[in-house]
Amino acid sequence: MNENTQISETLRENQSLFDTLLSTDQNFDLLFRTARIAGHEAGYYFIDGFIKDEIMEKLLEFFYSLTPEDLPDDSSGLSMDALPYVEVDLLADIEQIQNAVLSGIVCLFIDGFSKCFAIDCRTYPSRSVEEPEKDKVLRGSRDGFVETLISNTALIRRRIRSPRLTMEMHQVGESSHTDIVLCYMEGRADPKLLETVRERLQTVKVDALTMNQESIAECIYRGKWYNPFPKFKYTERPDAAAAGILEGKLAILTDNSPAALMLPETLFDILEEADDFYFPPVTGTYLRLSRFLIGTLALFLTPVWLLLMQNPQWIPEWLAFIQIRETVYVPLILQLLALEFAIDGLKLAAINTPSMLTTPLSVIAALVIGDFAAQSGWFNSETMLYMAFVTIANYMQASYELSYAFKFMRMILLILTWGFNLWGFLAGVILIGVLMLTNKTISGESYLYPLIPFDGRQLARRLFRKRIACDYPKKAE
Repeated sequence: MNENTQISETLRENQSLFDTLLSTDQNFDLLFRTARIAGHEAGYYFIDGFIKDEIMEKLLEFFYSLTPEDLPDDSSGLSMDALPYVEVDLLADIEQIQNAVLSGIVCLFIDGFSKCFAIDCRTYPSRSVEEPEKDKVLRGSRDGFVETLISNTALIRRRIRSPRLTMEMHQVGESSHTDIVLCYMEGRADPKLLETVRERLQTVKVDALTMNQESIAECIYRGKWYNPFPKFKYTERPDAAAAGILEGKLAILTDNSPAALMLPETLFDILEEADDFYFPPVTGTYLRLSRFLIGTLALFLTPVWLLLMQNPQWIPEWLAFIQIRETVYVPLILQLLALEFAIDGLKLAAINTPSMLTTPLSVIAALVIGDFAAQSGWFNSETMLYMAFVTIANYMQASYELSYAFKFMRMILLILTWGFNLWGFLAGVILIGVLMLTNKTISGESYLYPLIPFDGRQLARRLFRKRIACDYPKKAE
């Protein structure tokens, strides 16, 4: 390895150095091609499959047409006046050039020039910006983030045409050198939080972001591992990300990930959905309150039912129909827990099932397995009914993390209720409250704000969808 950190003015020395650093003789897709520019020997490194062939052909045609009189004496002059391309950087540091080549940028060396010309004409394989499968809406835009970082930033720029919108580029990972963009509105984002996140991104020591957004989340915020409630909100919708940025939140975009990491986020932020704002205030309020109610039922329905089954004398006459009429062969707690695990097993099976077979297999699972499970005595029909509601209710909001947090809390409630009856149920409710109260956002705010600490105006804004504040110019008298 060359002890110097800067490249040489001699093309052959630079070629020898980077052939060794990049192992071009072992990597078939990492190529070096020579050219002649205005009487000077030149060569460029690139990765096959990452460059736009048409642009490189045009650039080479232009280079071959140059005469010695057309070539400026310095690198800056050549970059500004003689390179007909919009994205050109001058690099001299060996490590920066190496990272640029490995990220897909064409690096051009010209004999006699002490700097490398980094021409960003790369293109990444990418799918279309179609609507995300998980974040679908009844009304609104149908585009979504993809795995290409520059496409995701463009989708946000399209919605926020303000010079205050800032997108800072960072690289994280000693091996992966993953590109990360920190998006925020200057003047609206919390300066203290912004500096904290920026410092953590710049100083984090990790080999590679193997899990994309989750890796970043674990690096910048080390919360209590036993608290399952999410500290961040993930969204694949550019409109939702843009709305959060306009509210003063930070968005972290990671290359190779089709989701934006939003922060800071409270429980009420995570429960909000785009449909709340794509409909009139009355409809949006109904959707929002329905989501809160269904989420609460999904958490407490089966534990409360188990508690009443263990204490049938507490059941009022108008609720007598909830009692089990058939013989119970398997204890209710085992039935409920078995169904909790079985539902996750069906989810995993659906993910790995070919699309053409998903629908017929789902029908078979619902009709055959459900019917025979009830007839065989393994499960009572009431148990399957309530667990079916809970399963559907888990999809009432887009956050997988929050759904699993409710699932874990529900299972703890079931076990405590079965083991200690009413006192166990009350202890489980207190445990859930403590976990929510002790859960803090990355900015240190309460996870339950504006409920705790109480802010009536903000709480009403969270529960009820209000009209957008629009100012009209006053008419001249």
